[in-house]
Amino acid sequence: MNIGYACLVIGVPYTDQKSCILKNASEEKLIELISYNLNSLENIIDYNIKNNIKLFRISSGIIPFGSSSVNKVKWWDIFAPQFFQIGQKIKNSGMRVSMHPGQYTVLNSPNQDVVDRAVDDLRYHNQVLDSFGVGEEHKIILHIGGIYNNKEEAIKRFIKNYIELDDLIKQRVVIENDDKSYNINDVLKISKILDVPVVYDNLHNQINSYDSNKNDYYWIDECRKTWQEKDGCQKVHYSQQNFLKKPGSHSESIRINEFINFYKGLEREDLDIMLEVKDKNLSAIKCINCTTIHQSIKNLEMEWSRYKYKILENSPVHYTEIRKLLVDKKSYQAIPFYNLIEKGLERESTIGNSINAALHIWGYFKDIALDKEKESFLNKIENYKKGKISLKTIKSSLWKMSVKYNQSYLLNSYYFTID
Repeated sequence: MNIGYACLVIGVPYTDQKSCILKNASEEKLIELISYNLNSLENIIDYNIKNNIKLFRISSGIIPFGSSSVNKVKWWDIFAPQFFQIGQKIKNSGMRVSMHPGQYTVLNSPNQDVVDRAVDDLRYHNQVLDSFGVGEEHKIILHIGGIYNNKEEAIKRFIKNYIELDDLIKQRVVIENDDKSYNINDVLKISKILDVPVVYDNLHNQINSYDSNKNDYYWIDECRKTWQEKDGCQKVHYSQQNFLKKPGSHSESIRINEFINFYKGLEREDLDIMLEVKDKNLSAIKCINCTTIHQSIKNLEMEWSRYKYKILENSPVHYTEIRKLLVDKKSYQAIPFYNLIEKGLERESTIGNSINAALHIWGYFKDIALDKEKESFLNKIENYKKGKISLKTIKSSLWKMSVKYNQSYLLNSYYFTID
């Protein structure tokens, strides 16, 4: 079993993606952006390998305007060496990647122009994956589309247009239940006609359920029947509801106890779980650390080095409890560790706790900072106490200091990235 995340990375420098508006999409600009994005992707792949993350969804925006006639750059040729290099890292590490076209890639639209653009977009996504040299087990996830006042006819259009796709695209496409129009039973029926694998999404099924008496495990087993050996391991999408937002909104982080209950109920290891969650890689590492047998306490110590100053800012009580938990080097208490992390992050920070954490960070610079930098920082602390500036201003200053003095320990800290 592999557990992964989608598209973006939290708290890792030089992994962001860039794009531009249409009027600025010159050939020169697009080449610059593609180069930047591929470098970022390679940094993400390196990060995933280092952290034993073997499932990752590549952003559709890796090539800006990739499926548009605006982009006339032969990026697959110009950047072939880097595509090959990244592809080798993916394959050699045993990583599985995927892509997921957005909401405007609608194969069953009654508007032929929309369908044509959808086909172009699928062709683009397939070309990206082909450029990495990865096999057909690296998938493109697709929703069925809209209903357009006649679900039966909309399904017929999807089937017709899918059949007309290039075989090279069809060998990668898998279909997924959504939270509005096509429930898991609808998608399984389409799968039976087209012989295409189905990705089960648990949160979509909670909102757009076919039969509430059938649980996640029933549908996962039904979807399993649609996957063949050539497709690779069965894949599911797992997410949790954000209780403060509308139904279907992904949680900020995966609640570990809830995930572990789901994981234990699977009673099998031959499937991949893509987490759809706001904190991306943070939750992926959390779930991997809590489900992998024979892990080392060093994994939790590494995690603590990333979380510690954010926890100190939010809850000194939980900061102390976690430090006590990690004293026993022979015990690997991942779930209690992350329970304390979650509880600590739920606490609202106070001005006093925020200043305390900021001063701990400042401790890395007190012996190397210039006098004017020290004076500036202490002035910011005083102004923050008086309500004249925000904590964000102090953190921005500390981040710039971390970059300037190359404090790698701090550059990897979630203190700067978790709100």
